[in-house]
Amino acid sequence: MQTSRLKKFFSYYKPYKALLLADLACALVVAAISLTLPLCARYITNVILEQNPANALAQIFTVGALMLLLVLIYTLCNSFVDYQGHMMGTLMERDMRNELFAHYQKLSFSFYDEQKVGQLMNRITNDTYNLGELYHHAPEDIVLTLLKFFGTFFILLSIDVPLTLILFLFLPFMGIFAFYFNGKMNRAFRQSKDRIGDINAQLEDSLAGIRVVKSFTQENAEQHKFEHENERFVDSRRDAYKNETYFYNGVVAFTQLFTVAIIVFGAASIARGTLDLADLVTYLLYVGILVEPIRTALNFLRLYQEGITGFDRFMEMLEIQPDIVDRKGATNLQQSLGQISFKNVSFKYRDELEYVLKNNSLDIRSGEYVALVGPSGVGKTTLCSLIPRFYEVSSGAILLDGKDIRDISLSSLRKHIGVVQQDVYLFSGTVADNIRYGKPEAKDWEIIEAAKQANAHDFIMSLPQGYNTDVGQRGVKLSGGQKQRISIARVFLKNPAIIIFDEATSSLDNESEKAVQDSLECLASKRTMIVIAHRLSTIRNAGRILVLGDEGITEQGSHKDLMALDGTYANLYKMQLRL
Repeated sequence: MQTSRLKKFFSYYKPYKALLLADLACALVVAAISLTLPLCARYITNVILEQNPANALAQIFTVGALMLLLVLIYTLCNSFVDYQGHMMGTLMERDMRNELFAHYQKLSFSFYDEQKVGQLMNRITNDTYNLGELYHHAPEDIVLTLLKFFGTFFILLSIDVPLTLILFLFLPFMGIFAFYFNGKMNRAFRQSKDRIGDINAQLEDSLAGIRVVKSFTQENAEQHKFEHENERFVDSRRDAYKNETYFYNGVVAFTQLFTVAIIVFGAASIARGTLDLADLVTYLLYVGILVEPIRTALNFLRLYQEGITGFDRFMEMLEIQPDIVDRKGATNLQQSLGQISFKNVSFKYRDELEYVLKNNSLDIRSGEYVALVGPSGVGKTTLCSLIPRFYEVSSGAILLDGKDIRDISLSSLRKHIGVVQQDVYLFSGTVADNIRYGKPEAKDWEIIEAAKQANAHDFIMSLPQGYNTDVGQRGVKLSGGQKQRISIARVFLKNPAIIIFDEATSSLDNESEKAVQDSLECLASKRTMIVIAHRLSTIRNAGRILVLGDEGITEQGSHKDLMALDGTYANLYKMQLRL
């Protein structure tokens, strides 16, 4: 693991140092007691019964009482390790999940253009869960394994050196075997994590578009796609479990060989008179203890492989830097007049793609109502997305009130811009919750007023619970026009200096469209308004209409001016009238 990642890995322990130390202390006590109990048994058989059998009973009960006390302490400490250790891992998992989610919020539109939501969800759920398990078990498992292993080793040496050396001859072979299959298991589990992410992505895609699936009767096609991803996951798990089986069963076979070797060579030592039966029994007890840290180490290796794979995937996300950030020295925008200037702006989504906009210059006055029209693909939505810096200009500059928007902090810039997008998104919750999203501290009366401006109040009041009606996942309980009006009310509540409407009335019926249009024009008298529209009837009263083509702005003027020009706009408008 890289040094920077290693430091990052251990940094999550910092807030829980006291809990970690207590956990390790309890783990030390557990290991020490595990090593002590067989010595107590050996003391009873080798010392009390052999040296003073006449008065043995009282001493046996005394040692027995001590052993009971040790068992009680062992149970308490082990309970602490089990509960508090798991809680520590869970708290660290929570911290990492919060950090990754916060990082997701910083990444720009261009990142999400290339990502599958299911994969992103997998990294913030399954990967962090495996990490929580690793963070919990790693410290105590390492302490228990090392103390029990080396403690047992030295105790076994003190009982019988030749027998111990024979026993430890098996260890190098077991180590080579475990190392080989451990590597194969690691690679298989990494692939398995990628495959479950693909399943999540396919599942999210199919369920989010379930209405489209059903309307086109494509249930079988979606089933086949899901089954394909599911089979790929099974194949990866099959490989992982196969190597895991070789790994664990091979190591278990080695541990069984330990026991067989001790019984055979120990019996031979008894026959030669170099070892007594009590020591052989004690030796076998410690071999049982020796197997335990080996099994703990094996379990830790599994947790390590899953956890460290998750950590690598976690860090891959954290190390992705947002491509749109505040410039050094960027200042907060306290108030805005809404004056926008494009200065030779060019933009393309990726370096290898063609320019969507090239050398565009445009001035929008404060409080001006501007409409953008033109065929699909000429960059209307892209041009508007550059104003709040959802994407960064490739060259040129955009000025707000004479200041480069890159010199304004992102949060304050976007607070002064309201966007109603063509693809309306409503969050799970109530109608009021979704409108309040535009201004979290808003009072109920402000929400109602915003809804009235968007011509949404009447239909909201007709809902079963009015403003407290749950809209369902993505607003599925509402019609397209209702969702659109709620999204418009959300922006009205925000009351920004600049409002961008991207096909914002496309889902409204004629009556609602007229009411919303009147509200927009009322609001436009005080705010800078940019409207993208295919339905040209909605923008007849715009102060200026810009016609965009492949070469940039080809026509501009009022509706009356453009109709008199009898160019592209006039042709589009007449065509829509005939439809």
